Formats: sequence, C-alpha cells, structure tokens
Amino acid sequence: MGHELFIAPSILSADFTRLAEAVALVEDAGADLIHVDVMDGHFVPNLTIGPPVVRALKRVARRPLDVHLMVSDPDSTAQWYVDAGADIVTVHVEASADLRHTLQAIGAAGVTPGVTLNPDTPVSTIREVLPIVGLVLVMSVNPGFGGQSFIESSVAKVAEIASMCEEAGASPRIEVDGGIDALTAPRVVSAGADTLVAGNAIFGAADPAAALREIRARAEAHLV
Repeated sequence: MGHELFIAPSILSADFTRLAEAVALVEDAGADLIHVDVMDGHFVPNLTIGPPVVRALKRVARRPLDVHLMVSDPDSTAQWYVDAGADIVTVHVEASADLRHTLQAIGAAGVTPGVTLNPDTPVSTIREVLPIVGLVLVMSVNPGFGGQSFIESSVAKVAEIASMCEEAGASPRIEVDGGIDALTAPRVVSAGADTLVAGNAIFGAADPAAALREIRARAEAHLV
C-alpha cells in the first residue's frame, strides 16, 4: 500500500460526559483520526450518537473525523454527517440501496467516501466501488457494541482486500475495527491494513495515551 500507519481511537469507548477531554488526550498521544461510531438501533442493536455530537466534536477536534455510519438508510442520512463536519463518511455495503450513488454523493460533497463490510460479508461485494472510495473498513467484530473479541478470519479478509485493491489499481486506506489491541494490530497490518480503530484497548486502559503509543509501535514494525 505504501501508506503510513493511522491510529483512529473510537470514542464509543470514551466517557461520553467528557468527550472533548478524551479527544484532546488521544490527539496529544498521536491519534491521526477520531473514529465516530454512529448506530441507529435498526441496522445494529445499539443506539449511539447523531449529527449534533459530530458537530460538537468538529469544534474541538484537531484531527479529521472518521464517521462510520451503522445505519439502515445511509442514502438519506449520510448528508447529515457531511453537513455536521465529518471528514470521512463510511457506509455499509449491506445497508445501501445504491452503494455507488451513495458513495459518489459523499465524494461530491467534498468528503472522503468509505465502504464497510460486516464479518460475514464477502469481499467481492465491494469490488466495483474500489476506484471511488478513499477507505475500506473491515469489521473484525459484529457491529453494535464495543469491547468484543477479534474475529480471526479478519486477517485473511484484509489480505484479500489488499490484493483486490492492487488488481484494481486502487489504493484506498484499509481500516480495521473491532478487537484491535497491541496483539491483533500487528497481524492485520502485516496483512495489508494501514488504519486501525481501537476503542476499548485505548480508552479502557489505565493510561490511554501509553496504550495508543504501544499499539502504534507494535503495528508500525509490521507495516507493509
């Protein structure tokens, strides 16, 4: 891929009463993106945050907002997050009625479009849109809740996406989200990932800044 490694702490695992402090803490520790998990209670069995929180984060964040939409109707709601200040808007291949159209609309709004796959979704489903996305997000847990265990088959899936990108002449960032910590990070990076979402492993640690730096150090040693 040739990309440098990006760490994207997920604020889903942060203290929601102190989000500005959480964002400042991980940015000072070297976070490259702030990952924002939007869940609608329909596409996934959890309800998290919406555009007002993204708008508030935009006022305090010094790093780009990486907004992951786990919603059942991204076609009608993606624009809300574009307007709220997202820098990247990622939609699920399983949720979009017209994936290409949704992604093109996000890109036309001046925001980086991303596409996400759930653990059971085959890689072939995103082949056609690879040339128009800036990011492919591989879910390495079933989406909905933080703190879940890493799904082992995700490593092979990342490798498959990396080779598919190469064949297509496309070079989106390959992001992995779910169960990422100092042990799993090197494995997905070795397979071709270059962007790591970590929530519990950072915000659940006694020293979140040290946890972030450890994940980066271990992963960077395996960057391909």
